[in-house]
Amino acid sequence: MISDVLHIMSETGSSHISGALRERGKLVWAAAISHPMVRQIGDGTLPYQVFRRYFEQNILYLGDYARAIGLIAGKAPDWEAADVLSRFLRQIVGTEIPANLAFLSRLGGSPCAGTTDCMSPATYAYTRHLLYACAQGSCAEGLAAVLPCQWSYGELARPLMNSPPADPVYSDWVAMFGNDEYGVLVEETTGLLDRLADPADAATVRRLSQVFDRSTSYEVQFWDMAYGAPATRGTPTQKEAGQLCVQPGFSMT
Repeated sequence: MISDVLHIMSETGSSHISGALRERGKLVWAAAISHPMVRQIGDGTLPYQVFRRYFEQNILYLGDYARAIGLIAGKAPDWEAADVLSRFLRQIVGTEIPANLAFLSRLGGSPCAGTTDCMSPATYAYTRHLLYACAQGSCAEGLAAVLPCQWSYGELARPLMNSPPADPVYSDWVAMFGNDEYGVLVEETTGLLDRLADPADAATVRRLSQVFDRSTSYEVQFWDMAYGAPATRGTPTQKEAGQLCVQPGFSMT
């Protein structure tokens, strides 16, 4: 039986497995990039305390995200792949982690002195998934694990660049992901997955789909965690009325 990924590639005439993986999980992907918290960042109405919670957890997340990329880089099959992955890693440790620390300071917060003991359950689960997939899987599987984060941030930020929020805290955050240089790096990392993954290998495609889907679902969980309580437990103070953001049919474990 032909897999959904191969079916999508056949229907679209595309040789890009990355795009087929994204299309396969488009409902959950859409939930991530159009999350209520993202919309409130875009219009500058998100309460500072909510954004502060996001940075408190994201700093912890990014430390393990960088470790996961490092694990993938160690499996790079050639120097071209190593070059892309090293620049991807540099984006995280040289730009995003320092920026997140600065944002947290601007919002009156400070980073947790611990590591996993300070993580929310969502942050812990997401980072354990990344580290396992990148340590145990191939270079392609590792890329499938880390790409939903990098790729979705570029997608959600790019439209917001057309009319950035007036508050510099929010506009500076949007600019970090919506710029051309970031977009080029995303094209290189997704292109690397397309080069390394063999669409004719059914077992590989199945594994890539599982890893990519799980990371995408964790992206939504992370936004839900930062934004506040799930919709079924009520709407937190100053939170936009929300909805169930992870679509039925996708595992969150």
